[in-house]
Amino acid sequence: MNHPIRAKISGLGTYVPDRLLTNADLEKMIETNNEWILERTGIHTRHIVEKGIATSDLGKGAVESLMRQTHLKPEQIELIVVGTVTPDMFFPSTACLIQSKIGATKTWGFDVSGACCGFLYALTAGAQFINSGAHKKVVVVGADTMSSIIDYKDRNTCVLFGDGGGAVLLEPAEPGEDLGIIDYFHLIEGSGGQYLYMPGGGSLNPSSHETVEKNMHVVHQDGKQVFKYAVRMMYEAAVQLLERNNLKPEDIKLLIPHQANMRIINATAERMGLPPERVMINISKYGNTTAATIPLGMKDAVEEGRLKKGDLLMLVSVGAGYTVGGVLIRWAY
Repeated sequence: MNHPIRAKISGLGTYVPDRLLTNADLEKMIETNNEWILERTGIHTRHIVEKGIATSDLGKGAVESLMRQTHLKPEQIELIVVGTVTPDMFFPSTACLIQSKIGATKTWGFDVSGACCGFLYALTAGAQFINSGAHKKVVVVGADTMSSIIDYKDRNTCVLFGDGGGAVLLEPAEPGEDLGIIDYFHLIEGSGGQYLYMPGGGSLNPSSHETVEKNMHVVHQDGKQVFKYAVRMMYEAAVQLLERNNLKPEDIKLLIPHQANMRIINATAERMGLPPERVMINISKYGNTTAATIPLGMKDAVEEGRLKKGDLLMLVSVGAGYTVGGVLIRWAY
């Protein structure tokens, strides 16, 4: 009987634009203040792209960082899977654009739209190609240019989001090696779409003067509904993974939750009974970068010495859709 090949993360790269948008900057743009933002979100700064920079550029920067770290050559990449909710355009895919920009001449790829779960969904999809033996070098990207779809007159949303990208290399674990992606739990609940969405620009409401005038091309969010769902379901995703794998919260070396809001992160950690030192929080310097938050969290955790080879890592997220994601990993480097 053939057993699936376990996929492991063997490299990681990230990229954020240089420009910073601080709480002090936002105070000059809308009716808000530093204390209000910090109390409700935990965010100090966000990285924002300059005009003309798109999600494929963020993805390119992240993949180039990954290639430098792993000595991976573009022609060695067999598959590129991109999680994003802010593609450069409807088509071609962001994966195609990144492929062209990095010169990966022997690959194929596609995009995954999972909002804040985009990276976890792309990671799981990419891992299947390793599990099956179809590919040996898969690059998974999570990148979003949220500043392109934010109304900077809406203080409830514009204080939350930033831009960034992250990329990982998936390769097969060695035979008998207890490292890599162990399990995942994913769920969608489309009935929650009404609470976090962008109504304009698709086939239902194609771009027109009317959709622009009605402000339909920006994020619309019911913060209270999203908060309640996120707290409940990030915890539920974690519980599902723990129970299925006969684990307890104390077995988890590090939890990296999607960085949407400090209060959501704290509530999830509290319900799981995890102390602060075992929960990665870096929302203060990046804001919510949607599909990029988890790879940015992994990068900071590695650099801070909080994530080492053999550690048991849990990733959880909730996003627009609603989408729910959880991935359990034995860290490989």
